[in-house]
Amino acid sequence: MSLFDLKSKVALITGSTKGIGRAIAERMAEHGAKVVISSRNQDACDEVAAGIRQQGGAAIGIACNINYQEQLQQLVAHTTEQLGEIDVLVCNAALNPYFGPSQDIPDAAFDKVMHANIGSVHRLCQLAIPGMAERGGGAVIIVSSIGGLKGTESLGAYAISKAADMQIARNLAVEWGPHNVRVNCIAPGLIRTDFARALWENPDIYQTTVQKYPLRRIGEPDEIAGAAVFLASAAGSFTTGQTLVIDGGGTIAG
Repeated sequence: MSLFDLKSKVALITGSTKGIGRAIAERMAEHGAKVVISSRNQDACDEVAAGIRQQGGAAIGIACNINYQEQLQQLVAHTTEQLGEIDVLVCNAALNPYFGPSQDIPDAAFDKVMHANIGSVHRLCQLAIPGMAERGGGAVIIVSSIGGLKGTESLGAYAISKAADMQIARNLAVEWGPHNVRVNCIAPGLIRTDFARALWENPDIYQTTVQKYPLRRIGEPDEIAGAAVFLASAAGSFTTGQTLVIDGGGTIAG
């Protein structure tokens, strides 16, 4: 059996109708997982799931707004009803409604970031991990950011939330490790996604960023997806509580 085989595994990936989340879902499906595509828009979920099925994979779409606890509960319940118990949870969905100095962020925007980016991860883990433990193990992957490792002039609240993701992974890895549940983070650098479009489409920001990256370019969603497959599979079976930085070398040189 391949170290990267995910056959018979059920993988729930939030924020998976585009960008990093979609790439993770597509690659996990290629490795045999039955994947749940989830975002706020049901039509978008169905479209991506259909594309995976056309390629021979197994996928369904379940809409969910991560801001609402009852929708998170329904997401997990519907996944279990339609595909079976969750083996792999990928917490990818996040938001950032504000770009600028922390001094000026409105209270409502700050609270929204914390509630969505930290709260939804915490709640999804509460919903999914006990079942993994009962069945002998599982894997949780939280998509964080190098923003959680560095100071920033314009992404303060978002960066705080992404640093919290890393601590959630460490805490839960300690709590659930004896039950063979592994919890890890991936911290991407600048990736060519719609979420980061304001950064990589701005020529000044783009050039400033890639000049600090030893590889002299930004990343692509598939370059994060491969790491997610590793962490979900037997290849990552002795890896837990870690943050895997995938940033073209930016944090070691910038």
